[in-house]
Amino acid sequence: MQRRYEKIFSPALNRDVELFAFGHYGEPVIAFPSGGGRFHDFEGNGMIGAISHLIDAGKIKVYCPDGIDNESWLNEGLDPHWRAVRHNAYQDFIVNNLVPAIWEDCKTPGVQIGLAGCSLGAYHAANFALKFPHLFHYALCMSGRYDLTGLAGGSSSPEVYFNNPMAYVSNMGAETLHHLRGRTHLALVCGQGAYEDRNLEETHRLADLLAHKGIRHERDIWGLDVEHHWFWWRKQIAYHFEKALG
Repeated sequence: MQRRYEKIFSPALNRDVELFAFGHYGEPVIAFPSGGGRFHDFEGNGMIGAISHLIDAGKIKVYCPDGIDNESWLNEGLDPHWRAVRHNAYQDFIVNNLVPAIWEDCKTPGVQIGLAGCSLGAYHAANFALKFPHLFHYALCMSGRYDLTGLAGGSSSPEVYFNNPMAYVSNMGAETLHHLRGRTHLALVCGQGAYEDRNLEETHRLADLLAHKGIRHERDIWGLDVEHHWFWWRKQIAYHFEKALG
């Protein structure tokens, strides 16, 4: 398997962002680390191994950027507004630096990109897919949290609002929904086992909201034994990537 370590400078973050890139050919996918995680977490926890047959076959290329959750949503010392401001700097990196780098690497400007993540990484996958459907056509969201009020507390900040899927999707108008429908698809996956209570509840809430708004999605609820754990996320990513991207 082709594996590369790279750094991409982010003007918004004012630093290099580390990432691993896996694969020689195929549909590009950005895989976000779980909450507070690093760029090497997907590989280190066996997620790349779980889909290595798709990477080796030239079906997909996977890009694993560093996360900054400890500076943004998980930074309890900051007001939610400033957590959102920091997240928006990360958003700038993904949209304005990483996406063009992927297009150049794939030698296909404008190619649609898939997204994946588990735990807080699932939030990122869903949020980016819903905000930028012209860039991201698919998001695999495993054991996610999708309501920022449970993570960052209540806030009237527009920066928080426009990063809270349960808030901004609820109020999407017809023109925005027309743009979104048909452009992207979200797979919302969650188990019913240990440490999945809030994630399961928010998975159902987001799926219900997407259904109400006519946004393409799949609600995939796994069994009572399926815990909030890499062991299950490895199985879920292999199953869904084989179905959607294989």
